[in-house]
Amino acid sequence: MNTRRKFLQQSLLGSLAVGNSDFWLNHPDLSAPLHKNAVPVVIATWAPNIKANAAAWQVLSAGGYALDAVEAGVRVPEADPNDTSVGYGGFPDRDGYVTLDACIMDEKGMAGSVTYLQDIMHAVSVARKVMENTPHVILSGDGALQFALSQGFVKENLLTEKAKKALEEWRIESKYKPIINIERHDTIGMLALDMQHRLCGACSTSGAAFKMHGRVGDSPIIGAGLFVDNEVGGAVCTGLGEMVLRTLGSFLVVEEMRRGAHPQKAVETAVKRIVKKYPKQSEEAQVAFVALDRKARHGAYSIHTGFNYALYQQGENRVIEAGSLFEK
Repeated sequence: MNTRRKFLQQSLLGSLAVGNSDFWLNHPDLSAPLHKNAVPVVIATWAPNIKANAAAWQVLSAGGYALDAVEAGVRVPEADPNDTSVGYGGFPDRDGYVTLDACIMDEKGMAGSVTYLQDIMHAVSVARKVMENTPHVILSGDGALQFALSQGFVKENLLTEKAKKALEEWRIESKYKPIINIERHDTIGMLALDMQHRLCGACSTSGAAFKMHGRVGDSPIIGAGLFVDNEVGGAVCTGLGEMVLRTLGSFLVVEEMRRGAHPQKAVETAVKRIVKKYPKQSEEAQVAFVALDRKARHGAYSIHTGFNYALYQQGENRVIEAGSLFEK
């Protein structure tokens, strides 16, 4: 382990000194002039969310609003019982409760969020109601549930048999340890830029599997799991939320773009910042970012290999393997 830690630290120092990763150097096309059909565009974390992109694209390709697009897209994995990290079917906490976190942000900088929400499948839609129908940004727990019910949402049992079985197996050892890229899906973070150049984003998760009861991660926190500034761009992330919360990673990505950085360079900076501050945790934990700027340019990067994302642009919906700081 000490040898690996030294390798990670030496590799990080080297990459920081050079100022560029192999991914950036090997992708000169990222700086190419934009095509005239660059918008609309939608980007989402993880390959399975190519289906979420398709739902968002239906809105965007018809000239619709980016906020409607990201909500429609995120609702897809929220309703998928086979997605064990988002919505219905999400793995529970160690006490057996499925608790959801979600947020949404529009092009005007308005935002809504719910944390520790139970029994409501579409947390992203509740978050949008918080943004549009209350003076607040975040509602949590029982308060978030009461609000959702007042807005017409219906209580549902979100704990599937698959998730219940996984919990029973986990309880044999009751060992909490985040696993990098497990099943190659996790939190869905989505950004969309519509034909009117309105940039919006959304994020939704059931959180870390078998977490302590009451735990909230980065996903519903504006500036951590998601941040959007229509003058600059937006960013979302996935992975171990505690590391992102301590660095406000998505806000950092947007601020790097504000300083003139390409989205790819911006996400690389955020990943390196995390690893520099938390080298030991970074050996076993994954964090990844995707970003989209107002010019419809995008970037994606992770601590370890294995992260991919879905991009729908110029009529093509495809999965792309992201670059990473370290190989594992």
